[in-house]
Amino acid sequence: MDAMILAAGRGKRMRPLTDFTPKPLLQINGKRLIEYHLEALANAGFRRVVINHAWLGEQIPAALGDGSRYGLVISYSDENGNALETAGGICKALPLLQSDPFLAINGDIWSDFDYSRLPASIHSLAHLVMIPNPPHHPLGDFHVQGNSVHDSGEPKLTFSGIGLYRKKLFAGCDPTQAAALAPLLRTAMQQGQVSGEIYHGQWQDVGTPARLEQLARTAGPD
Repeated sequence: MDAMILAAGRGKRMRPLTDFTPKPLLQINGKRLIEYHLEALANAGFRRVVINHAWLGEQIPAALGDGSRYGLVISYSDENGNALETAGGICKALPLLQSDPFLAINGDIWSDFDYSRLPASIHSLAHLVMIPNPPHHPLGDFHVQGNSVHDSGEPKLTFSGIGLYRKKLFAGCDPTQAAALAPLLRTAMQQGQVSGEIYHGQWQDVGTPARLEQLARTAGPD
């Protein structure tokens, strides 16, 4: 299965750290945030990874190269400095993704989630990894009932930014237009086409300098 790391965001909440460095290249205890993802993917048996980039995007392939140092083959989807948001970025990168389904990971999270535990195939259009609501997102996103994920219902949990997707979810998308993922997921949920699981391990949204510092304390050395 192929994996995609979503790395095109501007990282406005992380300023001034992201004024001259794209957020995925910020370091935690001497290692770039995106490298934690790459190493975890390689350890889980993934071999092909697509990374999209926009803001200061040229720095990302310059830093990571072809992926061989991580035991991976990395392809890049260049959004030419204009981030296409999550669904738009995935839509543009679809020609580079050979597997169906594929894994997509938000580049600004950190987790000890083991990607090898994900199902090898899915019958739904999407399979989301959900987590207990963190302090900065107390209301959650979606309701999990059994192994199904719904837009309505309580309690709601938080989407981790880790998901499996089938290409059909993005049918009709425009690879030149910015588009959010949530509307596509909600439509699929209304059709009973989103499955999921709940993860209780370590997870952090690395969205602000304070949370970056907190992660550096809790994640420990490499």
